[in-house]
Amino acid sequence: MQSPITLDSLRALDAIDRKGSFAAGAKSLFKVPSALTYTIKKLEDDLNVVLFDRSKQKAQLTSAGRLILDQGREILIATDKLESAVKQLDSGWERNIIISRDTIIPLAPLLESVLEFNKLEHDTNITISEESLGGGWDALHSNRTDIAIGVSDHLPKGEYQIKEIGRVDFLFVVSQSHPLALIERPIEASDLLLYPSLIVSDSSVLLPTRDMGLFKSKQQIRFKTMQAKIEAQTMGLGVGFLPRHLIKQQLHDGILIEKKCTVARVNPPLFIAWHKDNDGKACEWLTNELISKAWL
Repeated sequence: MQSPITLDSLRALDAIDRKGSFAAGAKSLFKVPSALTYTIKKLEDDLNVVLFDRSKQKAQLTSAGRLILDQGREILIATDKLESAVKQLDSGWERNIIISRDTIIPLAPLLESVLEFNKLEHDTNITISEESLGGGWDALHSNRTDIAIGVSDHLPKGEYQIKEIGRVDFLFVVSQSHPLALIERPIEASDLLLYPSLIVSDSSVLLPTRDMGLFKSKQQIRFKTMQAKIEAQTMGLGVGFLPRHLIKQQLHDGILIEKKCTVARVNPPLFIAWHKDNDGKACEWLTNELISKAWL
């Protein structure tokens, strides 16, 4: 008897859970929402269970749905690895490779590396994804990525190859139009209580999430990427620490103003990391290329 739980239904569950809605999940799979709705409804009918709580605005899995997805993700990972291994067997070059970039890392050096890779004229498909904070480690842990650029802190032992690429220089900056721009003394913690703080959220899915650079403030406003935070901070929406290497132009133009601040901020080293057991030629070539780049 054929199981109603298919790879397509597991991919649909995974996409909806990760993206938060049927529409966003369908878009990530390059399908129309009605196709995912049909797939999930058929699976529910075949199993005689409810997989999603549809009473809430965001698509939320029921306990049955969570059970199927948690174990189903292991099946998806194993299937993808098997497909890749079969295609890699003859040539040694992976059919697909995923590179995750923390949003604190500039995109241009990565694109330059991909441009050089394409000159080799191999058929390897490359996917570039974005992560934040612990999301890079989470992507490696869950096999959502092959190479993670910009991971930091809590380095796992034994599982990964790790290469340091530099240390972030975080500055406390405010928009030229922000009230704190007029204060000539160092900014105190009490000053920060009057304004919103801008924060980049952790993109981890499986591993515990974490926050960096938090301080007490009037309000917290969270973003998925460092670039969104920079844009909001440039508009004067709030205050916070930003990496020097991503705001050089704004500092030069006076759009953002660096201020001395008594609140401490750690300047962590960043790393490129990849699985030790990944012996594919594409992974080897790309990691060697990426660690030679100037990132910060």
